[in-house]
Amino acid sequence: MRWLMLYARSRQVPASLAAVVISAVAGWALARDGGAGPADPRLPVLVLATGTMAASVGLGGQDLALDRTAAISWLPRRAAHVLLAGAVVAAALLTVQTMGESMADTAFVVRNSAGLMGLAALGAALAGAQYAWTLPFAWLAFALSAPPPTNVPMQMATWMLLPPDTTTATWTALTLTAAGTAAYALTGPRR
Repeated sequence: MRWLMLYARSRQVPASLAAVVISAVAGWALARDGGAGPADPRLPVLVLATGTMAASVGLGGQDLALDRTAAISWLPRRAAHVLLAGAVVAAALLTVQTMGESMADTAFVVRNSAGLMGLAALGAALAGAQYAWTLPFAWLAFALSAPPPTNVPMQMATWMLLPPDTTTATWTALTLTAAGTAAYALTGPRR
């Protein structure tokens, strides 16, 4: 068996992928059955956050000590894992949208999946892989319950609900992606 297959199995990629696809299909079904409409960003953000939380399960292996003592360089593999997981979450929603109901623009989906995956990677670096889902979940919960953004700090806090052409939201997502990917790639998941 090749290292890529072993890596995918040790990171529970098949189960995570199934959960990502199921969340995208469930979101598509909700959008078809009279969701809030194509202008409402809450459903696609919920689908992306659910997919990100499912993908975050694989940010740590079964044995952290074994990961830390391996004779391979983990830095590029960890960075690729985060970026690829974000791409898969975005691709799942974009693929499901081709079957009919368009929930969000491509730019919106790409920005939010990248930012949410960066949050999950940051959560893995700070709290461990088993709690990597908490940062995307907490930020989503706050964004959904926050008042409308009237200033820059509130735009930063609710970045995932703002239109794709909002500069503050884009820079916030890029910063979260870069910081989370770098922290996770350099340190790996916390024990």
